[in-house]
Amino acid sequence: MTEETPGFDEQQSQQPDVPSGATSEDAEPKAASPSAEEGAAPAGDTGQDAALVAQLDQARTALSERTADLQRLQAEFQNYRRRVERDRIAVKEIAIANLLTELLPVLDDIGRAREHGELVGGFKSVAESLESTAAKMGLQQFGKEGEPFDPTIHEALMHSYAPDVTETTCVAILQPGYRIGERTIRPARVAVAEPQPGAQTVKADESADADDKESGGPDEG
Repeated sequence: MTEETPGFDEQQSQQPDVPSGATSEDAEPKAASPSAEEGAAPAGDTGQDAALVAQLDQARTALSERTADLQRLQAEFQNYRRRVERDRIAVKEIAIANLLTELLPVLDDIGRAREHGELVGGFKSVAESLESTAAKMGLQQFGKEGEPFDPTIHEALMHSYAPDVTETTCVAILQPGYRIGERTIRPARVAVAEPQPGAQTVKADESADADDKESGGPDEG
């Protein structure tokens, strides 16, 4: 009788089936190369990070452009509001000036009536109300006798010479001037007087003689 080696069949059943022509090394499962897996993962992450950075830069650029556009629009709107307000004020001032200019002859008649004592009764009340309303709208009267002549606010209608003036002076107000703020809507129409020709020389000689007398006369050698 042939003796069988115990456990031989069990050892063969535990060994994996190996195809014909293959070695035992082919039967062993191959482990994945850790170095290959570790190298592939960082490459993908780097690409994603670069894409995110690019998107972030684009978003920042777009935000800067939109912010600049908004600031420009705000500045243009503020300039527009200022122009509209300035134009509105200018139109209002022009309208008031035109209205008051049309009323100046009426105010002149009231002034003449007051000078002649004809401003009485109900006419006086109406006249004073009109003058008060014109003043509230900014109308100011100017021009007084004795003030120096200023061609920017005075209009000389009469001219004469006077020995008692030292410069061109308004000696009579024929029609008062009117202004609104700094804007003159009618110059004061006046009569002016200038110093007598040669009066300045005579006065200068008299002043020099008076100084000599006070100082005891010229020094004698």
